[in-house]
Amino acid sequence: MNAAMLLAHLWAAILGLLLGSIPFGLLLTRAAGLGDIRSIGSGNIGATNVLRTGNKKLAAATLALDFLKGAAAVWLAASLFGPETVGIAAVAAVLGHCHPPWLAFRGGKGVATALGVFLALAWPVFVAAGLTWLAMAKISRISSASALTGMLVAALVAWAWGGWPLFWPVALIVAYVFLRHHENIARLLAGTEPRIGQGK
Repeated sequence: MNAAMLLAHLWAAILGLLLGSIPFGLLLTRAAGLGDIRSIGSGNIGATNVLRTGNKKLAAATLALDFLKGAAAVWLAASLFGPETVGIAAVAAVLGHCHPPWLAFRGGKGVATALGVFLALAWPVFVAAGLTWLAMAKISRISSASALTGMLVAALVAWAWGGWPLFWPVALIVAYVFLRHHENIARLLAGTEPRIGQGK
């Protein structure tokens, strides 16, 4: 990799981190007078926790904006720095959401942002993950189980659709989303994971 390409990858990483780190859940709940979203439920800034405020519109807005920032990071990186940089921007956007520097690196769990990234990288990956998520949510009514199943399907479709160039950023994102959900996985195994809209 030459110096110009290395610099392009660096700028794509910075772009992804900055866009991903915008804490829409926190900003929206504060603007609505609901206080600090980090003080309730799971304490994270994502749409699932915003839903625990009882405000479905804010939760939907958080989901949409977290999704769009992931997609925007990839699209902008491709436009500004070249298509070779999209994988770096994709991973960086999810990391930025999970660890925003403005919030002491304590953010969300990355699912909505990951879905936005998947749409921008390859729409079949997004469609497969999104439909799986929705189907599992309807069946199980457990957000984490739905999200994690969708992530696994995304990795499989990425490999089948685009091979290694598409698989590596998707697989890294999926692995990190699973890591962020380690407490949820423990509760799922114990049968104590709450259903959508309830508890942690």
